[in-house]
Amino acid sequence: MPKWRVLMTDRAWPDTTIERQILQTIDAELIEPPSQEEAALVQVVGQVDAIATNWAKVTPAVVAAATRCQVISRLGIGVDNIAIPEATARNIPVTNCPDYCIPEVADHTLALILALTRRIAFLHAETKQGRYSLADVQDMRRLSTQTLGLFGLGRTGREVATRARAFGLQVIAHTASGSDHGTGCEMVSFDELLTRSNILSLHAPLTPDTRRRFSTVEFHKLPRGACLINTSRGGLVDEAALWQALQDQHLSGAAMDVFDPEPPDLSKPLFRDPRVIVTPHAAFVSVESLQGLRTRVMRQIVAVLSGQRPENVLNPSVYA
Repeated sequence: MPKWRVLMTDRAWPDTTIERQILQTIDAELIEPPSQEEAALVQVVGQVDAIATNWAKVTPAVVAAATRCQVISRLGIGVDNIAIPEATARNIPVTNCPDYCIPEVADHTLALILALTRRIAFLHAETKQGRYSLADVQDMRRLSTQTLGLFGLGRTGREVATRARAFGLQVIAHTASGSDHGTGCEMVSFDELLTRSNILSLHAPLTPDTRRRFSTVEFHKLPRGACLINTSRGGLVDEAALWQALQDQHLSGAAMDVFDPEPPDLSKPLFRDPRVIVTPHAAFVSVESLQGLRTRVMRQIVAVLSGQRPENVLNPSVYA
């Protein structure tokens, strides 16, 4: 019998070779549940000493059932899928990997900005359908005449700002703190961010304060013809309001890598509109980012099960 059991609730990669190799160093066994549903997780978490979760929800009920659990580790950055208060109440540390895919997400964001502003996806689809015409793209603007607004200026936002400036975009940002984090980026109020942004890119965590932060009022404060980029969290955006703003011709387009819920219902008109680019929550992916993520999370778990403090503890009061 192995000394420890580790539950991996879900994963975005085809195998668990890296995870099993690292866990074997402390005689830990990796197990996977039959599904990501709460009921299925509740059935198995009482038998495990650690939980690693990608997108599955580690709810209060799951935490309550995890009577042996010593650590919950997020295979990613955002932790809105983990019931951290309940974990803290049970003295279970929660960890994440806040910087494993910063270059990838920043690159993906710039790719979406370019694809929207240069109408790459639309022109590609038209040309592949045998329509070779520039009639529908005569209103494209030079990037150096446009302002990119960043909602959030964390690690990813700062990388996006650097890349955007290289393309000649004017960059402004809004954060709750008002800090430019040494970037020299022009910091503005939330209203000014909206009224000046020809391109609005979201780089904030999903919290009760930011959920549906972008809805009808916010979209109509943007300049007519503006576009929206979201590689952060789907819950930041009211998708029904976004669709209406596109229908009203107030927004010219949107590009999204994240949705609420995930996966989204791709039959909805919003996702089928040629002005909208959608990618399947893929911004974080590269060989390097996935290898780093998987390795670091397993090492966090190994640290806890070996009696050590892991990196990136999000509820440090459990060690007080």
